[in-house]
Amino acid sequence: MTYADVGGLRIWYEEHGTGRPLVLLHGGYGSTETFAPVRQALAARRRLIAVDLRGHGRTGGLDRPLRYESMADDVAGLLRLLGLPRADVLGYSLGGGVALRTAIQYPALVRRLVLVSTPFRRRGWYPETLAAMSAHDERAAERMRGTPPYERYARVAPRPQDWPLLWARSGELLRRDYDWSAEVAALPMPVLLVFADADEIPVSHAAEFFGLLGGGHRDAGGDGDRPASRLAVLPGLTHYDVVASPALPAAVLPFLTRPARTPG
Repeated sequence: MTYADVGGLRIWYEEHGTGRPLVLLHGGYGSTETFAPVRQALAARRRLIAVDLRGHGRTGGLDRPLRYESMADDVAGLLRLLGLPRADVLGYSLGGGVALRTAIQYPALVRRLVLVSTPFRRRGWYPETLAAMSAHDERAAERMRGTPPYERYARVAPRPQDWPLLWARSGELLRRDYDWSAEVAALPMPVLLVFADADEIPVSHAAEFFGLLGGGHRDAGGDGDRPASRLAVLPGLTHYDVVASPALPAAVLPFLTRPARTPG
């Protein structure tokens, strides 16, 4: 548990377990603690590298706008600093966007990719979710004081007074339009998509995402011929509890450890 200097940014990361490296990227307003409920199960099989993203948790960097692309640069820089030429990457929600951009921008660094509750375009979220995201600003930050995310941020952030700025920067990010469908279709590594069946992203978008990765176009047949990527829709869960469910490592670990059918 320490800091790494990546391009002048002090990034907090933690390591748990042993084995092939698996990078964990949390959601918005979160930190490495997001993965505490599933950490033991994942660390039993993998060397976990949990990262506090720019502006979140113990990592600063709010002097610059938050962008998926630049946060992907941060992750790639950390992997290189740690001497990891290749790693598996798992991202949840906001961290899923960063993980996806890392795979797009640095495909040679990502062996396998796991995206949890992550759309490939901004309009993949439900309309009411987009409306809520668009309202993220300093006033929303004030309303969130006293909540568990605020209490955690106040406890660990290098500048706890930046809580309103984090919301302002996050709102700027979440209001920016994007559509990465062409880049997704060109990804060379196997991808596991994980969604809750009551997620903030409709199952129809999950199916479209899977289609871009080559899945869902035909019957696999008796020989099980299928694409290298996978889709998991976990029952009885929401966007907020899917990352803490035992069903998540149960879906992720077989995907990470099975023999690859394509180079990866």
